[in-house]
Order: sequence, then C-alpha cells, then structure tokens
Amino acid sequence: MSQYILRRLMIAIPSLLGISVVLFVVLALAPGDPFSELATNPNVPPEVQAALRTKFGLDDPIYLRYLHWLAAMAQGDWGFSFVSRINVDTLILQRLPTTLYVIGSAQLLALLIAIPVGVYAATRPYSLFDQLANTFAFIGFSLPTFFTGILFILVFSVKLDWLPFVYTDVPGSGIPWLLEMIRQAIMPVMVLGLFQAASMTRFVRSAMLDVIRLDYVTTARAKGLGQAKVIVKHVMRNAMIPVVTLIALQMPAVFGGAIVTEQIFRIPGIGSLLISSILANDTPVVMAVTFVFACLVVLFNLIADVLYGWLDPRISFR
Repeated sequence: MSQYILRRLMIAIPSLLGISVVLFVVLALAPGDPFSELATNPNVPPEVQAALRTKFGLDDPIYLRYLHWLAAMAQGDWGFSFVSRINVDTLILQRLPTTLYVIGSAQLLALLIAIPVGVYAATRPYSLFDQLANTFAFIGFSLPTFFTGILFILVFSVKLDWLPFVYTDVPGSGIPWLLEMIRQAIMPVMVLGLFQAASMTRFVRSAMLDVIRLDYVTTARAKGLGQAKVIVKHVMRNAMIPVVTLIALQMPAVFGGAIVTEQIFRIPGIGSLLISSILANDTPVVMAVTFVFACLVVLFNLIADVLYGWLDPRISFR
C-alpha cells in the first residue's frame, strides 16, 4: 500500500503544479494592486514604494514571479501578508484548525445522519419513512447554506436566544471552555452538516437499492442469514464505495460552503481569511489559501482511493 500511496502522491504533484499555475496567472492578471494603499498614503515616499515593489518582485514578468513563488514555497516560505504584516504560513496555521474542526464536525454529522437514514429507507422502499426521507433530502439540498444559516440565526439566536450567532475566541480552559466552544459551533456545523447529509442520504439510498437486488444478496438470504447481517455485512460494505467517491468529489463544494458559513457566523477560519484578503488585494494570502484548499481536496481524494481497497478487497493497490 505504501508504494500505491507514493505513486498517487507522485501523480498529485503535476496536478498541484497545474493548479498553482492557473491560480497565479489569474491573480496576477486580476485588477488591483497589493500596494494600492501605499500609493495613496502621503507618509510613504515614492522611493520607499519603489523599493518595496522591487523587493517583492511586483514589477517582474509573471513567469519570473511564479518561479520565485514556487521556489520559495518549496523552501517553506509562503510569502508575507501586506495587510496583516506577518508571514502567510503563520496566518494560515492560526486559522486552519478552526476550519478543519468545523468542516470535520459537519462531515461527521452528515455521515451519522445519511448512512442510517439512507440504509433504512432503502430496506423499505416507497414506505412512509422513505417518502419522508426523500422529501426532507430534497428540501435540504435545495436550500443554500447562506439561507439556512440566516434562518438558524433568526430562530435559535434572535427568537429563542439559545445559541450565540457570532463565533468568538473563548478564553479559559477545562470543561466550561469546551462546552462553550461546542455551543458556538452547533449552528455552523448544523448548517454545513445538514446540507451535506441531504445529498448523501439520496446517494446512500440509491447505492443500497442497486446492491440489495443483486444475486449474491438473494443467495445470502436463501442460506438463512438474518436481515441485519445481510444488510450490514454484505450490502452496506459494497454500497459504500460510490458513497466514498461522492464524499471525495464533494470536498470542493464543502470548502465553498465553509467559506460562506464562516462569513455568516464570523468564524475565524481560512474561508473568512480568503474573503478579507480578496477585498484587501492581499495576493500572497489569496494564493496560499486557495493552494491549501487544492492540497486538501487532493488529500481527501487520496484517502478515498485508500478506502476503496478496505471496503472491497477485490480492488488491489497496483
């Protein structure tokens, strides 16, 4: 398996290089200047502005700037934020754990909802439970996350005053601190998790129905195996392969939804950092954050490939 993972990583390197080229060219050709504030600041002499532009290579050709950026990235230098006045890697590492915590919790919630509901609905097709599950699933993925987030704020924060609608840095430690962190993360995790659970439920149900009609499932039942054992041991494991594919392919949409959700609930993650950096023309931060998103998507696809072999032993890592 180690050789398989190494080959997949080697394949991922050209993909990441291609993504970095596209991102860098688009950002370089986009309107705006990272030093636009300096140009309008009378306290900064023109000589200092020119020296800074020369230092950061802003007047160099695009291909030279990209090569300099790539060489610096390979050495662990992600650049310098013109707005925050700190290194980009430090800025991202400060916010990345919060984003991963929210996204990871939302994905876990989506799986805990989608798998049981989808499996149970598939074992009882066209029943009342199946129809209710399909109805709520259609409603769930039809509503965008920004609408659901605002609705949750109006209901649970404004009307009922149960949950805080702004994600803050809670001081302290111990159990009270942990409970408060969980409390303020409930709404953003629910918004992302329910949206993902809606589409996953439909997909789990469809995958289960495709497998449950196969001959080997009928043979297992004819041998006298119980319904629960047939579903869990013989049906679910094979049905989960397309579900894993769906989860891996949905990761870009998950990160996109996280950007919107972080803006709504003021979560100090890399999604909100990306939006603020775009508005401030902080190009090094925008480039680094989008590249981190690309790396995370590639990583989750690699994890999905590894899970294929665990779910179905017929898939070999060759």
